[in-house]
Amino acid sequence: EEDIHEAMIAAGWVRADPITLRTSWRIIVSSLLRRSYPAAPVSNLILFGRKQSFAYQKEVEGNPAQRHHIGSTAIPGIWAKPIIDILVEVEEGDLERVRETLVGNGYRCMSQSPRRVSLNKGYTEDGFAQKVFHIHVRCQGDHDELYFRDYLAQHPEVAKEYEVLKLSLWKRFEHDRDGYTQAKTDFVQRYTQKAKGFPAPCLDIWQECDKM
Repeated sequence: EEDIHEAMIAAGWVRADPITLRTSWRIIVSSLLRRSYPAAPVSNLILFGRKQSFAYQKEVEGNPAQRHHIGSTAIPGIWAKPIIDILVEVEEGDLERVRETLVGNGYRCMSQSPRRVSLNKGYTEDGFAQKVFHIHVRCQGDHDELYFRDYLAQHPEVAKEYEVLKLSLWKRFEHDRDGYTQAKTDFVQRYTQKAKGFPAPCLDIWQECDKM
């Protein structure tokens, strides 16, 4: 483990602080005052039912954006492809700068609209690589995926329905990422709208506060 820490620090990465009341407040202050917080906590990554032991990150030129772990690997107890989905919320004026930074670091821009950019690393025309990272860059407040994630985490029976659907579509759309996403749309939209009748999604900076 120490070798990992040394390598990450040598490469310019910063170890993320744990999510506590104190660090949550630091995120609020840095966001309001647009100050850099290089060691800001990140969303817990739950992969194959296990949470990470530590996390490293790099800020995009001091941007105090919110970062969330979404997608199937963020939902406990269900099967997931080896794809990590991260949602990053930024100020509208920072969208293009963040896109350029990520492209410069090896990410491929898959789609772009005035308020959204989708990038990934590890997806090819021949299908998924062994490891795939998908980054969804959005303007602040555009985070419906958090409602869906939290609803399924709170309703294991619905999460299992989602798992069955995904498994039924996996081979059929193995080389068609857009088709795979579209085939899940009705399910995702139905439960996202249902979730909006429940408490607001768990924004990562408040997770520790909710335990108080």
